[in-house]
Amino acid sequence: MKLIPPIDTYIWDKNSGHSTQTILNVISVTRDNVSKEAQNHGDPSKIWVSSNPCGAERLPPAILASESDLFPRKLYGKPSEDITIKPKYLVTFTVGQNQKPNIDKAVKKFSENFTILLFHYDGKTTEWDEFEWSKHAIHISVSKQTKWWYAKRFLHPDIVAPYDFIFIWDEDLGVDHFDAEEYIKLVRKHGLEISQPGLDHSSRGLTWQMTRRRGDRENDLVHGWGLDFAVQKCVEPAHEKIGVVDGQWIVHQALPSLGNQV
Repeated sequence: MKLIPPIDTYIWDKNSGHSTQTILNVISVTRDNVSKEAQNHGDPSKIWVSSNPCGAERLPPAILASESDLFPRKLYGKPSEDITIKPKYLVTFTVGQNQKPNIDKAVKKFSENFTILLFHYDGKTTEWDEFEWSKHAIHISVSKQTKWWYAKRFLHPDIVAPYDFIFIWDEDLGVDHFDAEEYIKLVRKHGLEISQPGLDHSSRGLTWQMTRRRGDRENDLVHGWGLDFAVQKCVEPAHEKIGVVDGQWIVHQALPSLGNQV
């Protein structure tokens, strides 16, 4: 009598690295505790867990996971030894190779507490190997797409859940006056869940006045909000949890980028 399907039909994702012994233990437990629901379905030879996602009812529940992450894994060894540091934050850049110097400067503003994720709109990834940090970054390449196209497809809530904050950045930002760790201290201090650095007045291109940096603040109150009228629905109360951080500011350089791709 066949109690379980072949092992190669199992799918597991939690931390992307269960050892063979872990999988065998799960299978053993499943074999010893054949689902009563399966018996109710009239076929005790099959696993059936109705609480599993649709289409995965025949998988042992211990193998499934509701969340994953972007932490790279080794191909061998103990899963518990895969990650020595789990970054608390994620920063993404949508990039083309013409802005490599700018991105190199920006990435160096983010510590090892950040996972670096590059979205390549020009299809060129190996050209970034000259930077040591690039060898440890995550690269996703799809030609001629914008940052929000990438975000909607690769930053699913179940994948980015381990991160406290996510930075979704462009490639044409000047960061001489920006410190990522100090920025996070400020947003935590003021309880901001959605925020952006203030934009210096030397910034080029179209800039909403609400996001312009102001140097005439005389207290620590949150004076304004409104990064985007759409995101106000993501947090409540929006006027307290969305803000522009003037203490850490950037420059929008409006350099030729994706818009100049043929």
